[in-house]
Amino acid sequence: MPPPSQALPARIPSSALAERFLKVRGQTENLIAPLSAEDCQLQSMPDASPAKWHLAHMTWFFETFILEKYESGFKPFDADFRVLFNSYYTGIGDRYPRPLRGLISRPSLGRVLDYRRQVDERVLALLAQARHGDQHELTQLTTLGLQHEQQHQELLLTDIKHALSFSPHGPAYARRWPLTRTQPGPQRWHRYAGGLVQHGFDPGRDHSFSFDNETPRHTVYIAPFEMASRLLTNGDVLAFMADDGYKRPELWLSMGWDWVQAGRRDRPLYWQATGDANLHRNFTLQGMVDVDPNTPACHLSYFEADALARWAGARLPTEFEWELAARSLPLGAESSGNFVEHAAYHPLPLRGVDEHTPAQMFGDVWEWTQSNYNPYPGYKPWEGLVGEYNGKFMCNQFVLRGGSCATPQSHFRTSYRNFFPPDAQWQFSGVRLARDA
Repeated sequence: MPPPSQALPARIPSSALAERFLKVRGQTENLIAPLSAEDCQLQSMPDASPAKWHLAHMTWFFETFILEKYESGFKPFDADFRVLFNSYYTGIGDRYPRPLRGLISRPSLGRVLDYRRQVDERVLALLAQARHGDQHELTQLTTLGLQHEQQHQELLLTDIKHALSFSPHGPAYARRWPLTRTQPGPQRWHRYAGGLVQHGFDPGRDHSFSFDNETPRHTVYIAPFEMASRLLTNGDVLAFMADDGYKRPELWLSMGWDWVQAGRRDRPLYWQATGDANLHRNFTLQGMVDVDPNTPACHLSYFEADALARWAGARLPTEFEWELAARSLPLGAESSGNFVEHAAYHPLPLRGVDEHTPAQMFGDVWEWTQSNYNPYPGYKPWEGLVGEYNGKFMCNQFVLRGGSCATPQSHFRTSYRNFFPPDAQWQFSGVRLARDA
């Protein structure tokens, strides 16, 4: 494992760590409370996983990386789980094929929940009894495990939304939220001088934790640029559609146009036509609702985001531009975003506008950038088996920034780098425009 300067936290008192462990683990089970055992079994596509698998895999992480190493007389809860719930850690051993996770009907949901409870008790006992020499690394691994669990909390929501969308009845995961009629206002442009700036995880300003892909902090040059004051809305997407945006190859990257043609795509994911060109329906975690033109658009692929930017006469920001703009906001701005704790489970219309700063930079939707997901200069993956966590994915992915309505607020920080392939739509991903100054 790397020293704390490479982003893993300094020692945290065991009592505080135990309290956070219980809180995060409890938040996961709160998220599955609205689901039936049948819901938790669903896998709607190879890129998604059943909720039951997420529950087991999060627990597998603590059992495999912590209990197996530190617990005296360790015995696995079930030896078969080592393969069944390994995600991508080739250093651990064999893995069950990801596209077939929905076929794992056994163990039952009840047994998976028993697995969680037993591992929780054993981890808490270990934290209380750990030898002094083990305490630092145990704290690091436990904190990493909790951050990992919070990632899967978001994936659990996006995956169950995709699965429930196939039901013709449009079932709701949560109660309907009150849609407001606020107007997003005209799009303004905020200018940034750029120059040589420090980029990446900032121990003095960000959380006490970061993933290795957010480090090391380094200097980048940013040319003068402008950032849009707000996110693109459903109304902007409707205007794009009315202008035949999905039918004009000149607006699309070559791979993007192939993607449009192959899938016969003519609207965002989860949108349904009604026969009225001015009215579309949208599947949400609250069930089917009318598409609200004032709400930030989401579930857009990188291909769609790039096409929308071209159509608007702009471009996507780089991740360096995005972070510079985000760090220009007042301290504490992160906490004002629409994160999963708000229980809206959907981006919300913009309320109130500060003419001097971009709005909704945090929460609501992950914002696509034009930056390839590459290592920062001097990047070193974490030592040991957990080094597979991020480093192996730095190919054919684009960076997203800002968090979403499904992201836990305590998990997010300005330096956070999310990443997905350009055709991914099922995440809460949206668009903020940029342009050269």
